[in-house]
Amino acid sequence: MTAREAKLVASAAGAAGFPRAGLPEVAFLGRSNAGKSSLLNRLAGRRELARVSATPGKTRLVHFFEVRRGARTLLLVDLPGYGWARVSKAERAQWQKLVEGYLDGRAARRAAVLLQDLRRDVSDDELDLLAWLGERSIPALVALTKCDKLAPMRRAARARALAAAFELPRERVIATSAQTKLGIDELWKAIAALVS
Repeated sequence: MTAREAKLVASAAGAAGFPRAGLPEVAFLGRSNAGKSSLLNRLAGRRELARVSATPGKTRLVHFFEVRRGARTLLLVDLPGYGWARVSKAERAQWQKLVEGYLDGRAARRAAVLLQDLRRDVSDDELDLLAWLGERSIPALVALTKCDKLAPMRRAARARALAAAFELPRERVIATSAQTKLGIDELWKAIAALVS
């Protein structure tokens, strides 16, 4: 089943610009260039809903996308990435404040999806982020992105290794590809289970 409707509701640099709480929200976060925008577009069934760039760090605001799939309507929230985007330390600190402010203070936020490029090893940043979410009782999934870049046998082995590194049950770590649609239905089902 694909998403029936998808639209940008708001883009905000701070809480004052966030939409009024109402629909359940699922935050998407991860390292710069992990594929957040591409995955959000695939989940929404739209090619250019979220802006995709080869340059890390293009998402600098919090973007709220209303997506209806079946009888369920959610806000998928695209947060600025962390890591190696070429920005100043001050701008990076501002992004961190924006992301933590959203995650910590948003009543409508029901879950978070951490994106991890399948080809990259898990770093302390990802483990710290999952621990931070856990301390705040924010349910989290991990979407392994860019899975089309590896052959199926190697992909499966990497997915098992990353699930073990995250110390999460295998069903909470989902292999995806925005290019081939791999894992998109499974990710939707996992999201629906967390926001029910």
